[in-house]
Amino acid sequence: MAMQAHEIEALIKEALPDASVEIRDLAGDGDHYAATVVSSAFRGKTRVQQHQIVYAALKGQMGGQLHALALTTSAPA
Repeated sequence: MAMQAHEIEALIKEALPDASVEIRDLAGDGDHYAATVVSSAFRGKTRVQQHQIVYAALKGQMGGQLHALALTTSAPA
């Protein structure tokens, strides 16, 4: 069963309460999403580390209920 955008956003915000999260369904199938996540937790982290934080927030759903997630991450300006 595919994940809904609001479920992805809830998991990310649970792990990163200060995050600004925007989720877009890329294919309309509930399997391919793009997410833009801005959080102070990313400050001083590499892009790879930022993405790892988001993947950890998804609690193992990547590759299962969530097939693809294109990530854009940054710390607030």
